[in-house]
Amino acid sequence: MSYKDPTKSVHERTEHLLGLMTLDEKVGQLVQLFGWQSYENKDGKADLTESFKEQIRRGGIGSLYGTLRADPWTGVTLDTGLSSREGAEAVNEIQRYAIEESRLGIPLLIGEECSHGHMAIGATVFPVPLSLGSTWNTDLYSEMCRAVALETRAQGGAVTYSPVLDVVRDPRWGRTEECFGEDPYLIGAFAEASVRGLQGKGLDHPDSVAATLKHFVAYGASEGGRNAGPVHMGWRELLEVDLYPFRKAVEAGAASIMTAYNEIDGVPCTSNRELLEDILRGKWGFNGMVITDCGAIDILAMGHDTAVDGEEAVAQALAAGVDMEMSGVMFGKHLVNAVRSGRLSEAQLDQAVRRLLMLKFRLGLFERPYVDPNRAEAVIGSEKHRELARRIAGEGIVLLKNDSALPLNTESCGTVAVIGPNADAHYNQLGDYTSPQPRANVVTVLDGVRAKLGAESGRVLYAPGCRIKDDSREGFPLALEVAAKADTVLLVLGGSSARDFGEGSIDLKTGASKVTDSSCSDMDCGEGIDRLSLSLSGVQLELAQELAKLGKPLIVVYINGRPVAEPWIDENADALLEAWYPGQEGGHAIVDVLFGDVNPSGKLTVSVPKTVGQLPVHYLGKRSRGKRYLEADSKPQYPFGYGLSYTTFAYSNLKVEPTTIWVDGQATVTVDVKNTGATEGAEVVQLYITDVSSSVTRPERQLKGFCKVKLEPGEMRTVTFTVGTEHLQFIGHNYVSVVEPGDFVIRVGSSSTSTVDAPLTVLG
Repeated sequence: MSYKDPTKSVHERTEHLLGLMTLDEKVGQLVQLFGWQSYENKDGKADLTESFKEQIRRGGIGSLYGTLRADPWTGVTLDTGLSSREGAEAVNEIQRYAIEESRLGIPLLIGEECSHGHMAIGATVFPVPLSLGSTWNTDLYSEMCRAVALETRAQGGAVTYSPVLDVVRDPRWGRTEECFGEDPYLIGAFAEASVRGLQGKGLDHPDSVAATLKHFVAYGASEGGRNAGPVHMGWRELLEVDLYPFRKAVEAGAASIMTAYNEIDGVPCTSNRELLEDILRGKWGFNGMVITDCGAIDILAMGHDTAVDGEEAVAQALAAGVDMEMSGVMFGKHLVNAVRSGRLSEAQLDQAVRRLLMLKFRLGLFERPYVDPNRAEAVIGSEKHRELARRIAGEGIVLLKNDSALPLNTESCGTVAVIGPNADAHYNQLGDYTSPQPRANVVTVLDGVRAKLGAESGRVLYAPGCRIKDDSREGFPLALEVAAKADTVLLVLGGSSARDFGEGSIDLKTGASKVTDSSCSDMDCGEGIDRLSLSLSGVQLELAQELAKLGKPLIVVYINGRPVAEPWIDENADALLEAWYPGQEGGHAIVDVLFGDVNPSGKLTVSVPKTVGQLPVHYLGKRSRGKRYLEADSKPQYPFGYGLSYTTFAYSNLKVEPTTIWVDGQATVTVDVKNTGATEGAEVVQLYITDVSSSVTRPERQLKGFCKVKLEPGEMRTVTFTVGTEHLQFIGHNYVSVVEPGDFVIRVGSSSTSTVDAPLTVLG
């Protein structure tokens, strides 16, 4: 049979297989069910459920979601979950049944969550994307994506639901941590890097997975920063800002896209044909698969209310260009009837099935549906990947303030009091979309300081002080007592995206863990956890203020998933580090920076406001957006691109050659960057462009290039950028990209507000 013949083309195999399928089998291919419900763990072996077997026998399943996902939602715990080897064996058993017991023997598409590591027990937990973006190091991120792809494919996962390419407009949004930042150019660069890393040498390679770009589109621009809220956006901004990262990833070869929950100008993204067919497939030439987010089709009929019932909802989605439904409930119930009733043609159904089958063939699932459990056991959570997690976490840490308090010296720092709700709460540093973790697998800040100074030295003291959200001050006395005995106070504050993993809570009076009937949830960030404020939750600020009264050096570390706006800490801390959620090696990475083993090189990819009342405060604002408020100016506390180092850098000799080009020409931009300090360091050199006058209003400046350079003390390097059409164009009056003649300003520097400038003239 030709569809089983690997010498035939993907097109030939797909068309032959499609021609053999019944209507029910076609619909079944578009149904994705929850994978963890397909089996039960019986002493480390996957015992397939009877309902799963029955659906397979009648051709009712084409894909599984989160087969190895473990978290409170799935109910899979460290005790009930599968090891790396067992997980690979389970997926093999699932695939074997699907191939051997179905009429046509079509392998399942196994999709997994991998935003910052495969969401399975034992997999490496890397920093969250907000931290990854803060590295400004796309090569390092691509290396991380290779590791994630390796761990995922080793267990049989063939598709990952990442990267998240949403542009953050309002950081009160709980999913800010899942995004790279607020700038489309930077997100586009990371989007390309993710596709390179995840998909590697080819989709059929045993170390590669298909990337799924999400959420298509403008999900990060919701009303009020509320998850899945309506988006109020002009078409020009949508084309130029929010669609840009997706276009770059599609051009890089991304194989899959996920629709967003939100609506734009009254049209839900899940049923928006203009987005899915006209732009994505028409203008961009995307030939991959489109999948909904979980429950998105339900919302068409019960939320957006653009469909009167489930059958109309599935018809709207499929007709708009959706190929598969995550969760499969609505497609499984209504798609056959939608075709038989004439709401959809079988040709429309065939097109969706065709795209899915082509992806399965491209992934090599028909030739290699099974994986090697020995390999899974060897590569998942390997020491090499832990080292990579530590390195990338270190590069994502941003030094916001330093009044000569850092780096610490192992001798002169004396006794160190490590205090705060995030000092030793291991789940609090991992972020959302994280699997259960053995305590030994996660290095907290307290662990890191003890490893640095010696756990038995007596120089490391600890007190939690308070919880993230709770208003209890019962831990203050211990925290003040501990701090009074110390020479240096290290205060670890921030937020938590930790789901309830049943870990109990911390006894604030003693700092010891205690088991409780129900743990005290500190979660104030993550999916569905949006806030009115950007201040620290609970009594954390009050704890900092009480500690400051002791007059000891106060070093504050934030571990969190969105910017913190706390002017008192900005003013009174002797040093301030933003670590975001740094992953399982975060404690080591933070201590590496605190003690100068790693010179901080992270830069902000989201602007940090002075107060929530300044929002929106993202740097990509129009020149016409106004100057100030009655109470204060509109400038952020820390601007986009900002971050300090233990050394200093000087920019000079900026040249633009030639200084005049035609609209289709190019100019070379060079600048000398010198390390003027006494310490080796890495600097993120940023290129911004200002269009002095244009036919439509433009941002005051836009990021259009960046690179990270490492320099020895006294070393100078000439950094080169090329500026051309891609950097000078914008969406004009007819919604077409155009480069207009006129004057431009080329700006190169260390942040969006600190640059050296030079002119460029463009002739028509």
